[in-house]
Amino acid sequence: MLQNRRIHRTAAVLAAILLLAGCAGTPSGAAVVGRWGSTSSGQPNLDIQSDGTFSGTDGCNRLSGQGQIDGDEITFGSIASTMMACEGVDTWLSKAATGNVSGDSMTVLDDGGSTIGTLKRSGS
Repeated sequence: MLQNRRIHRTAAVLAAILLLAGCAGTPSGAAVVGRWGSTSSGQPNLDIQSDGTFSGTDGCNRLSGQGQIDGDEITFGSIASTMMACEGVDTWLSKAATGNVSGDSMTVLDDGGSTIGTLKRSGS
């Protein structure tokens, strides 16, 4: 009888834990974290960490910084960049202010709110 009560209590505690874990859902910012863009020569890409740090390239220059993630959006803040001159490369990513994720695409906007480009989620 005592053993049955312990089993029932243990089952109830486990059920409560699983219920609470299910309510937690996807962690905030999980949609933003990861690799974006292409690693092909001359193409923009970013690697975004869960703490908002990011690094990558605009296709020519190395980029890095500390952003702020809120749900499916990242605000990039100041972007540190090398200053190489590359012919025939559109360095639009260096002008990024925010990025909004929808599915496997990140729409990148400048500080005026205009869309300046799109990055696709890339493999790990």
